Amino acid sequence: MTTPEIAFLPPSAAEDTALVATLTDLVNTVYAKAEAGLWAGSADRTNAGEMAGLVRAGEIAVARLDGAVAGSVRIQRLAEDLGEFGLLAASPEARGAGIGRELVRFAESHCRAQGCTRMQLELLVPREWTHPSKDFLARWYTRLGYRVVETSTIDGPHPELAPLLATPCDFLIWHKDLG
Repeated sequence: MTTPEIAFLPPSAAEDTALVATLTDLVNTVYAKAEAGLWAGSADRTNAGEMAGLVRAGEIAVARLDGAVAGSVRIQRLAEDLGEFGLLAASPEARGAGIGRELVRFAESHCRAQGCTRMQLELLVPREWTHPSKDFLARWYTRLGYRVVETSTIDGPHPELAPLLATPCDFLIWHKDLG
C-alpha cells in the first residue's frame, strides 16, 4: 500500500471551486451509501458553501495518492481537552487502501499535538434494523479504540435534521483517550 500524503488545506483553498466541488462530491457520494435508508428523500451530507467554509476555517485535511484526492476529514477542537473528527470519507476507488485509518490517525495526532486528551466522533444508526455500513463503522471504530459514551436522538444536537429521518435512529457519541 502506498501511504497517502495528508495535510490540512490552506484557507485560501476555499476559493478553488473545483477542489471544493471534488470534496463535496466525495463526501456526498460516500455518505449516500453509508446512510442509505436513514433519510427521507435526498439528503446530501454537505454542500459547496458549507465545504468552502470548513476549508476557510482550516478544518479540512485531505489525503492524496499520487497527487489525486483519495479522502478527506473534518477536524475541530470542541473543548480544551477534546478534539473531534467528522465528515470522514475515503474515495470508493481507494477503498481498502487504509485511507480512512490514516485520516483518523492524522486527526488524532493533530489533536494530541494541540493538547487534547480525548477524541470524539458521532455516528447515526437506525434503531430498529441493522445498516451494513453503520455496523461496519461501529466495529471499525471499536477496533480503533473508540467507545460509545452517550446515546441519544438527533433531536438534541441537530433538531433541524430530526424531521428528515426516514426511520428512528440513535445518535451515538464515541470517545477515545489519546493518552
